[in-house]
Amino acid sequence: MPEADAMTDVQITFDCADPAALAAFWAAALGHQVQAPPPGFESWEQALEAMGVPPERRDSASAVVDPAGTAPRLFFQRVPEPKRVKNRVHLDVRAAPGLAGDARMAALEAAAERLVSLGATRLRRHEPAAPLDAGHLVMADPEGNEFCLD
Repeated sequence: MPEADAMTDVQITFDCADPAALAAFWAAALGHQVQAPPPGFESWEQALEAMGVPPERRDSASAVVDPAGTAPRLFFQRVPEPKRVKNRVHLDVRAAPGLAGDARMAALEAAAERLVSLGATRLRRHEPAAPLDAGHLVMADPEGNEFCLD
């Protein structure tokens, strides 16, 4: 594939029951923000009305963006079925970059406490093990999507 045709922009999509609530969790967890309505509109309600989106569909999606514009957009879409099994793809939230040993695990524990206060669930702790594993925590967001604090 020629370089000009390479796809480099990525959006991560979550199927969920409550897009607004899950977007609010991830915005707070990552220090991002719920995406603002399009220019010319003061609210999403106004924008969706102007776009002709029926009222019953207006809460079916939400998105979170990085204020710096460097991280991928997270998109949340309502689906009718509940989550049933473990994720095959998950996010690694880099909560302790550059740290090792006890300092790393302490930073991960502090991040886990903050995320639990936002609605996450702590699932398990993996201790550091030589030669490659630096240790991490497995968490779940408010709808049960697994992610790691790394």
